[in-house]
Amino acid sequence: MALDLLVRYPGRSVRSRIQVRRGALDRLGACARAIKARRVAVVSDATVAALYGGLSVRSLERAGLTASLVTVPPGERAKNPRQLVRLWGWLGALGLTRGDAVVALGGGVVGDLAGFAAATWLRGVAWIGVPTSLVAQIDSCVGGKTAVDLEVGKNLVGAFHQPVAVLVDPDALATLPERHHRAGLAELVKLGMAVDGGLFAWTERHARRLRGRDGAVLEQAVARAIRVKARVVRGDERERWGGARTALNYGHTLGHALESACGYRGPLHGEAVAIGMRAAAAISTRVAGLSAAARARQDALLDAFGLPRRVPPVALEDLLRAMRQDKKRGAAEVRWVLTPRVGHASVPRPVDRRLVRSALIEIGARV
Repeated sequence: MALDLLVRYPGRSVRSRIQVRRGALDRLGACARAIKARRVAVVSDATVAALYGGLSVRSLERAGLTASLVTVPPGERAKNPRQLVRLWGWLGALGLTRGDAVVALGGGVVGDLAGFAAATWLRGVAWIGVPTSLVAQIDSCVGGKTAVDLEVGKNLVGAFHQPVAVLVDPDALATLPERHHRAGLAELVKLGMAVDGGLFAWTERHARRLRGRDGAVLEQAVARAIRVKARVVRGDERERWGGARTALNYGHTLGHALESACGYRGPLHGEAVAIGMRAAAAISTRVAGLSAAARARQDALLDAFGLPRRVPPVALEDLLRAMRQDKKRGAAEVRWVLTPRVGHASVPRPVDRRLVRSALIEIGARV
């Protein structure tokens, strides 16, 4: 299910062209040449670079461009200010100008880090996203969010900087480790629960083939998810307070807190979001009107994908402290994205602290 989608943002000249196509990595050179780049800085992590770095650089060089590759360590812990400063130094050594471009080749971490480097280098240069993980292809490649993490919280320093192009090659998913594959499916469940009941029902029907890594179905899932997310973000590019895009943070209040409380050494992002969705659904049944049957559908789908049910050994107070650093918090309160029914998550709102504590203890937080 190939896709060629042009995402425009109202009132802005910026636009992103998103292509989903098997073999899309071979088209990177043509894509960069189309935006009139002359020099391209390819940022990847060490694992992905070993698999696809050479292919990407050769595609760029065949198109007559000067291409250089730099790697960062794999994993969320690479998404920090120290690595960002290192990338700035590298871009300076390359002499990257405003007529050049950055390519983010990798998963969500690389996309966030390289995208933020592009957003801030010379006050903004063009960048192209080449997502290679399921989380990145389904979710983070769309919408222009870039950021780094701080010790006190996730994604607290960043910018909205739209990629000029996104090349999504479903064939890259063949080399994805099984755990990362399952974690990526959590974001598919989130999109369905948060904003599109039709996508959720489609995911339920195809759960076995998705878990089994059926290439044709995965390609459909990526294309469907991109269409859904593009529909949301084009109307709320910068996640305004109370805007539609905030619904996409369903499961992330606890998810981000869990990642932070574990020092980014614990659950993968999708695994943390899955746990966060379970907590959000439990709270939603108590205060937002979500039916027990709808909650059961969500949890059954997460189970079908082999995603965790309970938090790892983390103290309740550590989780609560990390949640107070959430970027969606109000002046003095943690705010949760909840949902009254499948496909209709709400804007963030405060939840009684006793209810939050009860929900976290229920899923294994240590008192």
